Amino acid sequence: MGRPMHGRPHPPTVVIEPSRCKPVGRRRVELVERKGIGHPDTICDAVQEAISVALCRAYQEEFGRILHHNIDKSLLVAGSSTPRPGGGRVTAPMRMVIGDRATTVCGNRRIDVDAVVRATVGEWFRKHLRFVDPTVHLVLQNELKPGSAQLGDIFDREVMGANDTSAAVGYAPLSETEALVLAAERFLNSADFKKRYPETGEDVKVMACRRDRHLTLTVATAFVDRFIPDNRTYFSRKAEIKSVLEAHLAERLKTIDTVTVDLNCLDDPARGDAGMYLTVLGTSAEGADGGQVGRGNKVNGLIPLNRPVGTEAAAGKNPTSHVGKIYTLFTHRLAGEIHARVPGVEEVYVWLCSQIGRPIDQPLIASVALSLAAGTTVKAVSTDIEALVRQELDDIHAFTQALAEGAFPVC
Repeated sequence: MGRPMHGRPHPPTVVIEPSRCKPVGRRRVELVERKGIGHPDTICDAVQEAISVALCRAYQEEFGRILHHNIDKSLLVAGSSTPRPGGGRVTAPMRMVIGDRATTVCGNRRIDVDAVVRATVGEWFRKHLRFVDPTVHLVLQNELKPGSAQLGDIFDREVMGANDTSAAVGYAPLSETEALVLAAERFLNSADFKKRYPETGEDVKVMACRRDRHLTLTVATAFVDRFIPDNRTYFSRKAEIKSVLEAHLAERLKTIDTVTVDLNCLDDPARGDAGMYLTVLGTSAEGADGGQVGRGNKVNGLIPLNRPVGTEAAAGKNPTSHVGKIYTLFTHRLAGEIHARVPGVEEVYVWLCSQIGRPIDQPLIASVALSLAAGTTVKAVSTDIEALVRQELDDIHAFTQALAEGAFPVC
């Protein structure tokens, strides 16, 4: 593939058209998933992103600019544990393998990438998983290597170009189902809820199935065994948590009539200890499930099965040139701005496609698909939307700097 010249700007082509799909909230069936902060896949995404943010800070402090890195390959290998009522034990630690590329030398100066990685990983686990001691329960295997000269050269150019030819899509607004899925997981993992129900671990998974105006949430919540002395306590607390969550969500219903929560569906009181979802540390990664970057939530925190989504794993990728990351987050920002600022837009999807080497503020194409309120036409809103898209693209470098500082979550 040839490299484009940067002697003149390439204004993006902006295409605006009506959406061919009914807005998600008005379809009969909708499926949405979210993996909470203690889920193995979310752990991988969040840790890799934290490392990238920490490296961006270290590079800027040491060299005055962000250097080439991509911390987007990670595998969390499950450990072994023997949970039991009253408190079990971890018999083998989890192992986190961190890989891909990071610059270690610039000019005649070196940066200790391994030290940044280890400090960041330890801090993340201590902050987000109450019962995980990273010095005891985790083995860290850092496999980051120096980047390629060709990709590293992108960072030495006066005008930084996209590191890849890539496409991304974002949308707005969240549907009612999507908002309720986020509300459910965030409620279960909130500080206030943990104070009230310390036996609930951070490994929470929510799957929503809306059929017409009824919503069913299938929720998996790891219980921490030290707080559960017996079978009776487990099922009593489980019933209370189910009721509290249903009441919390009922207060937030708009067009949906009813919500049902099914909690820890594999439980069986007749099976004794094996019939309860117990963990020692509050995450299934201690002894059951592994995790991997890119298998969890999309950048808006959801896995929306009724929406078009890209294939990029945003977590850990370089926030200044990796368009797979930048455009994945930026399309959601663009869609949100269009929905908020242009009257008559009921639902909007935005696609951006980059071309390798071409400046990131000059995508090959920007495509906008609209579902509009009655009485609104594409022609009536096109001028405002195109101006908004171009304005946001002009400011994209401020967006990438905020992204480098960790201003936008990616999972």
